[in-house]
Amino acid sequence: MKQTSLQGIANKATQDITYRFRNLFGMLTVGYLFWCWDFINRKASAGVDRIDAQAYEENLLPNIEQLVKQVKENTYRAKLVLRKYIPKTNGKLRPLGIPVIADKLLQRGVAKILEAIYEQDFLSCSYGYRPRIGALKAVKDLSSELNSRKYHSVVEADIKSFFTNINHDLLLEMLAKRIDDKRFLNLIRKWLKAGIMEIDGQVTHPVTGTPQGGVVSPILANIYLHHVIDEWFEETVRKHSRGQVYVCRYADDFVCAFENSKDAERFYKALGQRLEGFGLQVAEDKTRIIEFSHCKVRLKPKFDFLGFEFFWGVNRWGKPILKRRTSRDKLQASLAKFKVWFKKYSSLPKKILFSA
Repeated sequence: MKQTSLQGIANKATQDITYRFRNLFGMLTVGYLFWCWDFINRKASAGVDRIDAQAYEENLLPNIEQLVKQVKENTYRAKLVLRKYIPKTNGKLRPLGIPVIADKLLQRGVAKILEAIYEQDFLSCSYGYRPRIGALKAVKDLSSELNSRKYHSVVEADIKSFFTNINHDLLLEMLAKRIDDKRFLNLIRKWLKAGIMEIDGQVTHPVTGTPQGGVVSPILANIYLHHVIDEWFEETVRKHSRGQVYVCRYADDFVCAFENSKDAERFYKALGQRLEGFGLQVAEDKTRIIEFSHCKVRLKPKFDFLGFEFFWGVNRWGKPILKRRTSRDKLQASLAKFKVWFKKYSSLPKKILFSA
């Protein structure tokens, strides 16, 4: 029944791209959230209340009934989000937000509804955080497009601290274009405004951004960039370009290819202004314009995308061919991790090292 309801939403979203959905809030029932529980990671870390998924599941039905009662009676309050940090390949730390299990479950229910609507709106250039679409498909499609030899310039782009700079008001305005349900939107607003507890116990209340690690955050980020990048590229950049153009986006990391170098230069200059209008900034150290053409193999043009290095080479007959290999930064980071692991465990007896 739950899948049927979501399919009905998807069908309506496909039939009418201007339709605004009402009474989505009414879908958040005990039965619906009970169904959504199957999509919760049982090994997920506990939030600030120190209740993990296994403990929550011991009294699953009463817990869900209590949660739904709070939501329907408007007494539900989003709990603090626990902040943790994980190392990045460049040596910096990536902040992650860990909601409590109850909030994760409710967010999963909302995310499923948003997915039913926006999967019909998202364009084929968007690959990140989508069902049955991922990084490998993005790499494959980008390789196929570049191999057509239609393009001679590439803009390699990234957005600086994207998840922490999403404008809440603009995001809610975007959602309101498809959703005419104030109670449903207020739930999302509560998660956006939820306080964040740092490692030292200090609590901050974000003015912008959505925490990485939140269940609903990926689709909210995709909706934001759908309006900021994808629609703009298709409706404006493509329309005003003299040659053929192509964009491949995975979350806030994207590559744009251009047949005409002047089109690439105009896009590169306009990109910063476009992002600024939505409270975002270009990551200057990761954004550049390069000549990337099969006609310029001797220049050895190359760029990185999703852990791969793309470059033009020649085959055994001396003809240009697009090649890719593991990004050097990714490879070096993996080797560094292996060295740390090997140093840690190499001194252990073999019986312990290779035991089950």
